[in-house]
Amino acid sequence: MQTLFLVMISAYLLGTFAALLGGRSAVGRWFVAAGAVVGSVAGLALGVLVIASGIPLTFTSVRLLPLTGVALRLDGLGAFFLVVVGLVGCASATYAFGYSAQYAGRYSLRLVGVMFNLLLLALSLQVMADNALTFLVLWEAMSLTAYWLVLTEHDRPGTIRAGVWYFAMMHVGFAALVAMFLVLSGTDLTTSFTSMRAGVTSLSPGLRNAVFLLALFGFGSKAGIIPLHIWLPMAHPVAPSHVSAVMSGVVIKMGIYGLLRVLLDLMGGGPAWWGAVVLGAGSVSALLGVLYALMEHDLKRLLAYHSVENIGIILIGVGAGMIFHSYGLMTLAALGFISGLYHTINHASFKALLFLGAGSVLHATNTRNMEEMGGLIKRMPWTSLFFLIGSAAISALPPLNGFASEWLVFQSLLAGFNIPTPEVAAVMPVAVGMLALTSGLAAACFVKAFGITFLAIPRSREAEQAHESPPSMLVGMALLALACVALGLAPFVVVPALGRVLTGVGGLPDTHAAFTLSLSLVTPNSFASMSPTLVALGLVVILGLVPVVMLLFSVNRRLRVGDSWGCGRVGQTPRMEYTATAFAEPLRRVFAEIYRPTKELTIDFHQDSKYFVQSIAYRSQVTPWFDKALYRPLLWSIRFLASLTRRLQSGSLHIYLFYVSVALLILLLIARWS
Repeated sequence: MQTLFLVMISAYLLGTFAALLGGRSAVGRWFVAAGAVVGSVAGLALGVLVIASGIPLTFTSVRLLPLTGVALRLDGLGAFFLVVVGLVGCASATYAFGYSAQYAGRYSLRLVGVMFNLLLLALSLQVMADNALTFLVLWEAMSLTAYWLVLTEHDRPGTIRAGVWYFAMMHVGFAALVAMFLVLSGTDLTTSFTSMRAGVTSLSPGLRNAVFLLALFGFGSKAGIIPLHIWLPMAHPVAPSHVSAVMSGVVIKMGIYGLLRVLLDLMGGGPAWWGAVVLGAGSVSALLGVLYALMEHDLKRLLAYHSVENIGIILIGVGAGMIFHSYGLMTLAALGFISGLYHTINHASFKALLFLGAGSVLHATNTRNMEEMGGLIKRMPWTSLFFLIGSAAISALPPLNGFASEWLVFQSLLAGFNIPTPEVAAVMPVAVGMLALTSGLAAACFVKAFGITFLAIPRSREAEQAHESPPSMLVGMALLALACVALGLAPFVVVPALGRVLTGVGGLPDTHAAFTLSLSLVTPNSFASMSPTLVALGLVVILGLVPVVMLLFSVNRRLRVGDSWGCGRVGQTPRMEYTATAFAEPLRRVFAEIYRPTKELTIDFHQDSKYFVQSIAYRSQVTPWFDKALYRPLLWSIRFLASLTRRLQSGSLHIYLFYVSVALLILLLIARWS
């Protein structure tokens, strides 16, 4: 294990040095990508080995940072998230070799290569942190490296604004985490997590609740739960696509890791209302995330909102587990946490795949606007196939991985009738309804995303001239597409492994959803069963019967080519196609009370007669309610306070000396009477 750890660290550092020395050339980019790939594979192997053996990896003496008190330990929970880092990191680094070539001569490839390798290194070490100081230092390193990567295309509109919002939200959340760890560690940040577990029992209920709220705010800002997600639909679209894949697939998952590490592992769980708050936050994030995704025509921004949605689904499973845990229903609690972890790795796979697919479209067309795409399936067949797999997976269609994990989330909620408190048990059916609505809307959204982007005929010159991606980009997408299929077909391997990951964490027993004949997944108390493997086999059989039936009925199998029906017109034009706006319009009307769109209608009449209309212009814009109700007033208040504070800066040395004297007098009085 130690060898794999050293290989992982060395590979990331070599990739960093390769970027510094020659990241602009093709050979340099190859070494940068190779360092990240080798480091990711080593981390993936290390995580799998720790989960399989059940033996934690502890480092007694670590000198990775110029600080004292650095502690690293890799247990089952950390190993699972290390597997997630390795999986997405390997695919994204492979993809980056071909994708980053377009930056040569335009942006700093040296900066991209250095920060990308350091980001993966920080993520890999983050899940090994064994005290508050190490955790916070690596958390800051992760945030700063991602910040510089977001600013890569600094001259494009919206990039600087996205970077500022990301930087601000991450550091507000970081401040909450510092306060949380100060409470947990008794102000000694070098205290080990083992000591924290022992000392948490001495905390008063008020302090425990304060720790929960600080953790939810600090980790929630990283995960992107509503309304702390404001940075996410800004930063993910403007970052390089392989960086977007890592940020959505891994970085925001560190918020989930932090919640589980602190609330379940260090604190050993809490009262039922903690779980209810997490469940409620997850349900709202899932539903609003998909609703706002439906209104987006920017392909990467649409995917960013779906990250909010899927973080919500993960939190639904985690929240259900926390509620069951508070009532001592440990088997059902394990099911809830397993469903959350299963969806974590599934979302990392299909969302990273979708961001890489969107990056390939951007690479070929130089636009993120779906209204300017269309017909790409003929020019980019492999990208279209991979994007279709990701779309089916995120829409929870069997037998792919999204279906398997969302089924487990549903089952964990349906088991809520076991909760002895009626008012708490009543929360579960509400969450079921919101999750069901979310799943249906997600399917509709990706019919729009795939259909408008890849089908019909091109709607712009760029779409007409699109080309398939380079081999390295296709290989990166293929790796994640295979992961989506494998994770969906083999839950009989994944679910027991997740049970081992959680064994002992927060007092959870070695119980988990079981399999019969290694095919059917059976929930605790035999409440429900499902076999993705048999579902896949059934689909294959049905598809295989189609040519047999055609042969039996002597169907004419000769290929016939003809124009589609054009509503009475002779030829088809792009103006006759369904657009992203038209597709989303019915849902905009259905959920108008949530969207509350602003509408502007302008009619220009002929100068000689008002009965002849020259032009009609209609504009409609959806502004999220949390932007109008929360962040705009907050920014106004900050600017107002800043303007008042600025008046204190008179430029007079005498005034400044007066300020210092008053401050010194106040401090002396405090010291005298304290």
